Amino acid sequence: MSAVREGLPEGRYGRSADERTDRRLKIVGAALGAVLLGVTGWIGWGYVSAQSVSAEVIKFQVVSDTEVKVHLEVRKDASVTGVCTMVSQDEQHAEVGRGDFTFAESSSRVDEVVSLRTTGRATTVELVGCQPAASAG
Repeated sequence: MSAVREGLPEGRYGRSADERTDRRLKIVGAALGAVLLGVTGWIGWGYVSAQSVSAEVIKFQVVSDTEVKVHLEVRKDASVTGVCTMVSQDEQHAEVGRGDFTFAESSSRVDEVVSLRTTGRATTVELVGCQPAASAG
């Protein structure tokens, strides 16, 4: 009985088209992966380095129909004056208060309670964002 061969003899006819295609796909995939990693790093670095002032609402208390006390923790460079914007909403999600609060302390972490005036009874407070104060001049 004779043995049945499967496929071509090794190395006799050069590399197959499948091997060449596999190699090209690996090269293209590695190049695209490197580009994606570079773009992601660049965007991430831009986001992190631009955030020189950030804050977090620790808690808030509705004092009356016209006032909400908000406990904020602000992180910034000690030499930077930061401005944080907050909004409050009522039960129907209508905006009843908006305020900008300035933090000029020469500290990198400021823990402060601020008073946000409202036009109606607030049910929620949201920190819209913080940024360095615009310098005069």
